[in-house]
Amino acid sequence: MQETGNYSTHKARLAILLSGRGSNMVALVNAVQHGVLQELAEVAVVFSNVPDAPGLATAAALGCSTASRSSQGRKRAEFDAEVVEVLRQYQPDYVVLAGYMRILSPTFIRAFTGRILNIHPADTHQHQGLHAYEWAFDNHLPETKITVHLVDEGLDTGPILAQHPVDLRGADTLAEVERRGLAVEHRVYAETLAELIKNQLSVMPVPQAAASTAYSTPLSSGSPSLPERGPGGEANR
Repeated sequence: MQETGNYSTHKARLAILLSGRGSNMVALVNAVQHGVLQELAEVAVVFSNVPDAPGLATAAALGCSTASRSSQGRKRAEFDAEVVEVLRQYQPDYVVLAGYMRILSPTFIRAFTGRILNIHPADTHQHQGLHAYEWAFDNHLPETKITVHLVDEGLDTGPILAQHPVDLRGADTLAEVERRGLAVEHRVYAETLAELIKNQLSVMPVPQAAASTAYSTPLSSGSPSLPERGPGGEANR
């Protein structure tokens, strides 16, 4: 395979997963079509566990292949095994979570080990799970961080690829906090993915203390206390 610089001329194939409107998906597709990912990646498929998710129609309008399977009422490992088979048909190099509201089972994570990315709207050393923007707003933080990380079998505990600050000074409503955060998310996700594809990233290990603050309940299909969501994402992101 021909090489140019320190990365291959083969474009990385992306499977983008969402459950809602998919604003991060739109930003990634735009980066593939016109931005920092244009020479590096292509969108193989946009997948949703919600067949009528608005993001699927948006992805189709942007010219992307789409696929869906309903997760409603399904056992986690069983559903994830089916999704793995669907995604493998598109031969993705990376699985990119963009507001995918599922806790991923070991079945899924082991199928794409080291190739699943997530974006989380907080420093994962300080806050894991849902409502990260609410957490920043309620605690009157002058700054929060957007974290892009690889997904492991914990909740927002995977190795960090990049973190970028969000200035929250003067943000006196939750909507303003979210607006500022999403603006950074939409830029940073594509930039980090580009650097990863070009092999120009060094992974930042997560301290053991940070990992231990994640949910202690096992991430199994029989854990009723855990919300039906994925690492980091809110459905409207």
